[in-house]
Amino acid sequence: MKPQLLRVTNDIVHSFSVRRDTVPCINNHWHYHPEVELIYFKKGNGTQFIGDSIKRFQSGDVVLVGSYLPHYWRFDDAYFNNGVKTCADVKVVHFNELFWGDSFLNLPENRVIKTTLECAKRGIQIKGKAKQQIADLFNTHLNTEGPGKIIFLMEALMAASRCKDDQLSSIAFHHNVDDLDKDRISAIYDYSLAHFKNVITLEEIAEVANISPSSFCRFFKAKTRKTYTQFINEIRIGNACKLLIENKINVKQICYESGFNNFASFHKFFKLINGKSPLNYQKEVLAENGHIN
Repeated sequence: MKPQLLRVTNDIVHSFSVRRDTVPCINNHWHYHPEVELIYFKKGNGTQFIGDSIKRFQSGDVVLVGSYLPHYWRFDDAYFNNGVKTCADVKVVHFNELFWGDSFLNLPENRVIKTTLECAKRGIQIKGKAKQQIADLFNTHLNTEGPGKIIFLMEALMAASRCKDDQLSSIAFHHNVDDLDKDRISAIYDYSLAHFKNVITLEEIAEVANISPSSFCRFFKAKTRKTYTQFINEIRIGNACKLLIENKINVKQICYESGFNNFASFHKFFKLINGKSPLNYQKEVLAENGHIN
């Protein structure tokens, strides 16, 4: 699929971009860029698309996205509802891999950073102590100037190196930047996110994509490396994870609120995608020590 090429601009006195976003619609679309992106969601919840990976993102998450890897963070509807004050707070770094010179990453001492950037081409979900460390670095050094700014980035990448095996997109994922199907894929994504709680027929989603039902199946599998059924179930399970974390309704209610009409199917797909049952997932998440501030 072809996401939108995003131009990341740097001013003349900085070699890479560091910024804070408080508006949830910033870059709220399927896009890619040559720069590596390190993003910290201090406040923000929604659905995360990185390559062919779909999962929930929530406050406290940190992700490293490699150059030219398509990605898209769609904030929950609550951030866009009129009269409801739900704020986002996102801190993000964009940098070219070679901004510090052609030979820097080839130094023996920097091998771990180079390897981490290679792994980031599939996206890295930062976890555990590394997530907390990077969050602290953002909170302390967001407005740092001079050499301290480069040291901040190096320390963040060193922390990320401990999670380089936690890659998001599959090794088979590949996007063709010459593809002209950006609008079609975006329409499919947007419609699916808006209607996943309902039964979406093949004819219905094919009409959204403006192609025949038989062509839709081939098209979607070729562009995403998964069937549409797999895709919509991943969105539904992502919503179930959100509701489990909120812990306001029971698991059977969550099943139906997430678009499943059969509890056995819900349980099966949840375990297939997350590797654990809904209740075990909920217990593990609720046992964690809160969100990063």
